[in-house]
Amino acid sequence: MDIQERTINTLRLLSADMVQKANSGHPGAPMGMAPMAYALWMHTLKHNPKDPKWPDRDRFVLSNGHASALLYSLLHLSGYGLSMDELKQFRQWGSQTPGHPEYELTAGVETTTGPLGQGFANAVGLAIAETMLAAHFNRPSFPVVDHRTYAFAGDGCMMEGISSEAASLAGTLALSKLTVLYDDNEISIEGSTDLSFREDVGLRFEAYGWQVIRVKDGNDYAQVLAALDAAKDAIKPCLIVCPTIIGFGSAAKQGKSSAHGEPLGTENLAQTRLALHINNVAFGVEDEVYAHVAACLEKNQMAETSWETLFADYEKQYPDLTEEWHQWHGKLDSKALLSLEDLGSAKGVEATRSISGDIINLLAKRIPNLVGGSADLAPSTKTLIKDGGDYSAHNRAGRNLHFGVREHGMAAICNGMVLHGGLIVFCATFFVFSDYMKGAMRLSAIMKLPLIYVLTHDSIGVGEDGATHQPIEHLAALRATPNMQVIRPCDRHETLMAWNAALTSKLPNCLVLSRQNLQQQTGSDERALRGAYVLSKEQGSEAQIILLGSGSEISLLLGAQAHLREKGWDARVVSVPCMERFLQQSEAYQEQVLPRHVRRRLAVEAGASMPWYRFVGLDGRVVAMDHFGSSAPAELLYQQYGFTVEHVLDVAEDMLKAKI
Repeated sequence: MDIQERTINTLRLLSADMVQKANSGHPGAPMGMAPMAYALWMHTLKHNPKDPKWPDRDRFVLSNGHASALLYSLLHLSGYGLSMDELKQFRQWGSQTPGHPEYELTAGVETTTGPLGQGFANAVGLAIAETMLAAHFNRPSFPVVDHRTYAFAGDGCMMEGISSEAASLAGTLALSKLTVLYDDNEISIEGSTDLSFREDVGLRFEAYGWQVIRVKDGNDYAQVLAALDAAKDAIKPCLIVCPTIIGFGSAAKQGKSSAHGEPLGTENLAQTRLALHINNVAFGVEDEVYAHVAACLEKNQMAETSWETLFADYEKQYPDLTEEWHQWHGKLDSKALLSLEDLGSAKGVEATRSISGDIINLLAKRIPNLVGGSADLAPSTKTLIKDGGDYSAHNRAGRNLHFGVREHGMAAICNGMVLHGGLIVFCATFFVFSDYMKGAMRLSAIMKLPLIYVLTHDSIGVGEDGATHQPIEHLAALRATPNMQVIRPCDRHETLMAWNAALTSKLPNCLVLSRQNLQQQTGSDERALRGAYVLSKEQGSEAQIILLGSGSEISLLLGAQAHLREKGWDARVVSVPCMERFLQQSEAYQEQVLPRHVRRRLAVEAGASMPWYRFVGLDGRVVAMDHFGSSAPAELLYQQYGFTVEHVLDVAEDMLKAKI
């Protein structure tokens, strides 16, 4: 058996050993995909284990993230610093080898994967980002951005709708540096894919506008390698269909669904080791295998050295572009942020979506790497960068991305763009369609990616479109997501602060904006960055009741406050544009805004009541929407559902008259 086959079989057995020791995991896909992995990682992928963050490295995404044991085996053999002890701690507390790959935890892992199809769409985003940066920075004889994106995907990825969304867009955009290797093993957890998935995936991708290369035998690394070489000449994205055998080498389980998600078993694993002619102990790796992998990867170290030389010459010839490069890949300069003076005064009543649109265009003049797009809703979400150009197969320098009606794919693609680095990215749709994006938004939060979500049409203010288009539970759902910052501004100043918060955040931010016009509020200012602040103080030394809210309902609170004063009651109005940011403030500041001894607290928001009980307490009340809306003009809906100054005033008075 030659060294190539020994290396491939070592990958298979290391993966199976990890699963066996953990008594948990997925050995089947790694054992079937090992030849594909060898062909890509050892002979095609441009990467340097000694510098995992080299800017011009090729990107690799394991979309079928349950095959993580294969990726960890590759990282170990390639010299990414993932020790054998870490492989032995697969799926255990505190290890660098979790059940599914996690971004920023393990060197060499480009993105968190596991929910099938997400990685596929991330890969599309990575490929888009490469073309954008290349269009801006490359010059004749200086291709400082010139790398490819590769992804592994299984049958499950191909079944998920998000892969279809992303693949369709990738074909439209002719992303020729994107190559996906499809592990076509025809097995799902429930059995043969014939049960639910009989389509010709290759024909589907041809219809999307992809080049499709069909490998006769995915177990032959030489055939896969030839396909990878051919893919480099493609003028479209390329799908390489690799028929494989799940659990290859295990006589008892290969080709069966039982190989997917359970250990091989001690006896079966021993027999598999013999069948693959690897006669060492568990987690054994021959010195010759390590040496072979190191020899294969020497060319990549030389490639990075050549790139560094190229970039040094580029720096001399294009100093201004080099300065931009470092700006784009570094921390945003605070001078790029807008001030209240930059934004100017309000033009009467304004929808916060319209204010946001003005802000985007002001920022675009200061932040040249600010890019973004919408799911076919830019005129409504107000997210078009004027004179920014439309990104397309013919214009890679365009700053406006058009995702079509593909909300889920859009969010996951934008995750990939952020992961690539060098760009500040936003994406937009109606707030109610955050439901369609939730899987990708959750991964934004898990990875702590500073992606900006612009979510407009934020409440029953949508009006006549009815219950299907009126967000009710959505604020609560996103606020319940760890690492997600949800900002619902009430006016021009708070909308500006929302953008400044998002641009300087290390987390994903959701800017939740109104369709309907809102009044500019006296007193709103930079304090909105703290998440909550006293917008209108009580007249006396102490408030008798605190009125809290966000967004369009702030005007109701101020109206109620004025009427309460006429009746001899003293109220404080607290604007809470971002609960998460407020909870990050010091206890002293929180006490300053919401004194504990003021137990009468009334929150008002045109959404689910649940999040507000943390702030109003057992003695407080919430005027909210714990039911779906209806189709009618927005003004009538607000009246019918109690979002009026009169109703807020009645509830507040009832609370003030009641004993505590």
